[in-house]
Amino acid sequence: MKSRRLPAWLRVNQPPAGAVARIGRHTLGKGLATVCEQARCPNRGSCFTEGTATFLILGERCTRNCAFCAVSHGLPKQVDLEEPQKVADSVAGLGLKHAVITSVTRDDLPDGGASIFAATVRAIGDRSPGTSVEVLIPDFRGSASALQEVLDAGPDVVGHNLETVPRLYGTIRRGANYDRSLELLDSVRSVAPGIVTKSGIMLGLGESRDEVLRVVKDLVGVGCQVLTMGQYLQPTGDHHPVERFIPPEEFDELKELALDRGMLQVAAAPLVRSSFKAGEMLQALRESRSGEGSG
Repeated sequence: MKSRRLPAWLRVNQPPAGAVARIGRHTLGKGLATVCEQARCPNRGSCFTEGTATFLILGERCTRNCAFCAVSHGLPKQVDLEEPQKVADSVAGLGLKHAVITSVTRDDLPDGGASIFAATVRAIGDRSPGTSVEVLIPDFRGSASALQEVLDAGPDVVGHNLETVPRLYGTIRRGANYDRSLELLDSVRSVAPGIVTKSGIMLGLGESRDEVLRVVKDLVGVGCQVLTMGQYLQPTGDHHPVERFIPPEEFDELKELALDRGMLQVAAAPLVRSSFKAGEMLQALRESRSGEGSG
């Protein structure tokens, strides 16, 4: 029988009320959503305190129903064409140095929402030219034209999460395809080599270490440069159960193994999520590249 009690290393404090209110003024007050709240991210307290948030665009309902995700699913509402400018205004109001933009999956839209992603990147660039922009995109059902539209907007980072190992896709990531996700990341490398590529996986879903290292190998093989690894936490009783709680030292080992296998930046710890220290990781990658170029 699986234990439901969280180990000590997974217990987090509630976010400070003042930080939540500040983020709310610049997001909820404008009719915007953050994935921090929608996905119940355990880091939202520290991120809110630092004035950081990940914006969730294209509504709050996903057309897919993955077994791990806390975001609502069902029939989405009509796209808000003013959302890109609202996000840009919020980024400027919060004074963010690095903005992360993600979305629900919108399989109901012809372009999967790519045009809204692109418009949001451009709006942030116009409003806050000193802010780096990271997009965490869905697979757009493999549409090359949708991906190209996002790339043409010039984000600094394109992220697309594999989420788990191939064997578990049928159970955990229904509607997605492992090879299609790898092809998306490979396409970014081919079409826009100057854009940083990033992915993330969750641990504790029943995967083996060898399977995790295979994912790392596959990601390095398609030119992915940044990887996040964190502990899966079951959002509700209706979601897939946690198979195992991975201790911090095991995450440390996996980080070193990923770096040894060619990943350039890795964040791996129980509470790490896709946007964990996103700006710092981009800056560290740029500094390492700069150092290599001056050597």
